Amino acid sequence: MADDEEKKRKQAEIERKRAEVRARMEEASKAKKAKKGFMTPERKKKLRLLLRKKAAEELKKEQERKAAERRRIIEERCGKPKLIDEANEAELQTICKSYHEKIAKLEGDKYDLEVIERIKAQEISELNSQVNDLRGKFVKPTLKKVSKYENKFAKLQKKAAEFNFRNQLKVVKKKEFTLEEEDKEPKKSEKAEWQTKK
Repeated sequence: MADDEEKKRKQAEIERKRAEVRARMEEASKAKKAKKGFMTPERKKKLRLLLRKKAAEELKKEQERKAAERRRIIEERCGKPKLIDEANEAELQTICKSYHEKIAKLEGDKYDLEVIERIKAQEISELNSQVNDLRGKFVKPTLKKVSKYENKFAKLQKKAAEFNFRNQLKVVKKKEFTLEEEDKEPKKSEKAEWQTKK
């Protein structure tokens, strides 16, 4: 009987240990299921909807902020519209002059900004080329198609200009080579026959 009791006690202890192991395994599997099952498809869908709503609200706020900023800048630069319905001619002239001055000032500012922008763009391109030179990477320029016949024609024209004979002739001023008709030209004081009346 002592053996039976000892066997039963060992059996009970083994069963208790198995139950503990089973309980730990079940807890671990529940924890894994809880982690895996936290983001169910329904929850994901709800989360996406919430994120979309939040993004739409943020976008709307950003657009409103930009529109308000734009209105503020326009009012700052152009001023508020003036009432011209009840104004007389002198007031209209002053309003037109003030608008003309504002337009001239804004055009000047626009021109200055364009010049600054061009200068900055040129500086950026120069810096990019310097960086490429330092890295050893060179941008290959795009090649233009050139007709070989045009180049030949241009060379022929250049050679023809070199052989322009009129440029190479010498001017001779001796009277022995002049024509006789040139010697017989009437002087300014003398009149030709047909000019005199008889």
